[in-house]
Order: sequence, then C-alpha cells, then structure tokens
Amino acid sequence: MTYEFGQFQITPIVEHRFYLDGGTMFGVVPRKIWGRLLPVDDDNFIPMSCTLYVVVADGKRYLIDTGLGGCLTPMEEKIYSASNDSAIDSELARLNLTADDIDVVLLTHLHTDHAGGAVVADGDSFIPKFPKATYYVQRREFEDALNPDERSVAAYSHDRVQALSDAGCLVLLDGDTEIASGVTAVVTGGHTAAHQGFEFVSCGQKVVNYCDVVPTAQHVKLPYGASVDLYPLQTVAFKKTHILPLIDSDVVVALAHDHQYDLVRFKSDGRKIVAEPVTLHAEPVRKKG
Repeated sequence: MTYEFGQFQITPIVEHRFYLDGGTMFGVVPRKIWGRLLPVDDDNFIPMSCTLYVVVADGKRYLIDTGLGGCLTPMEEKIYSASNDSAIDSELARLNLTADDIDVVLLTHLHTDHAGGAVVADGDSFIPKFPKATYYVQRREFEDALNPDERSVAAYSHDRVQALSDAGCLVLLDGDTEIASGVTAVVTGGHTAAHQGFEFVSCGQKVVNYCDVVPTAQHVKLPYGASVDLYPLQTVAFKKTHILPLIDSDVVVALAHDHQYDLVRFKSDGRKIVAEPVTLHAEPVRKKG
C-alpha cells in the first residue's frame, strides 16, 4: 500500500516477521503494563516485524533499512526466533521491482535486524544485496559496528559490515546531513551512539522514520524504551524534541517493528496518545524507464 505525499511516495514492505523477548523492547516498563498492550506467549515473546520502506523521491528509489536478510547465523536465528527466509525479493517483486532498482539504501544503524539484509552470501564471503545502490550510514555507527563493546557485540556482524566497506558502496555521514532535496538524515542517538532517522519533505508534507527510537506505536510514550538502548536518556530527550511535537499534526511516522501498524499519525484523545493509520492505496511503485 503506497502513501503519496507531495511529489514523493512511500511504500512499507515486511521483510521478516519474528518474535523477541518483550522485556527487551520495553525496558523498565513492567510486563503487567506492556503485556496488556500486545499478545505475549508463554516464553514472554511478542510479535515483531522488520518493516522496510521504499521511498520514491525525485526519480530515485530509496530503501530504508534491509531487515534480517538471508544470512543469519544459528545464534541470530535463536535470538530473533526467525529463519533465513527473507521476503525482501518477493516484496520488491510485488512492487514490480528487483534489488537492481534500488538506488540508495538508508541504514538507520547496523544491528542485524536492520542491516543483515544489506548483503548476500557469495561463497564464503558477502557482497552487497543491492548492487547498484549507494549505502548511507553514520561514520560513528560504522566504527562501532566494527569494534563493538561487550554489550553490543551480539547485535553486529563484523563480516557483513566489512563486506559493505570493501565493496566501496558505503557513504559515511558525520552528523545530520541533507542527502538530497527533501531527504535528510537526522542523528537521534539513544539506541546506539550514532543511530539515525530520516525525514522526507515534499510540497510541505512530511514523513519521518526514527526507527528504534519509536519502533512501535506504543513507544511514543516517553518511558517506553528498549532495554538494549545504550543511551536511554537520549532516547527520551529525542522523543521530547522530535516526537511529542508531532502529536495532532499531519506528519506521518513510519514504524520499524510494529506487528500491526506501519505508517501512522499520532493523535491525542485527551487522555492518551493513539496511533491512527494513514489512508493507503494499492497503487504499486512505478518501475523505471
């Protein structure tokens, strides 16, 4: 379902559906609270999605994140309760696209559930999944992924990240950057030191993707943050400056992990903040040439 804003288009695609420990996603919020908001199994796992977004802007196709991909290790399969059956190719085909049609890959960060699909196996090594694309990520995030601390090491794959660098397709950003007219990378921090989101503006209409700062509709609330956030107070601070002002506005928020919603507007009913799905239509992204 494609949403058009100004001269741009954005289409959500679900690359993987997986399950994750609920405490991982909600941190200090007790299970008795978040357990009423989402379905929870006997192992404390909640349903999640790797929702990616294809954005068409000024004749280019951007892909926001790449999901888990098809090169998961046995340990990663266990962590995410996922298989190596990535839906990226079938989802792109549904839009009359292939990996060759992606011009730019915007990586919010390099954790496996967001960047695992950036590469594919080539014998005993890896090569870029999107051969004609330029990949954008923050320089600090790239450096941290290659030299993770003890807390983050399980979230990154050195070999996959190094393969992108070796292929010469990476552009390393240093802070907030206008990538193209109407396309801006914004460093959020919080989840990782250099976690970034993306803002798209066309004809006065705006769509934002702040990824793991607001991974689900529930995470619009200030205390709701993942236990794996390295800098949780930065997450809260960014929500105050960038998310709360969006409530009751026309700005559309793209969610990375919500099992039910993808593109929403946040509204207040006087008591609580609710997510309202935007109006979508089924027109596919048009193929080049």
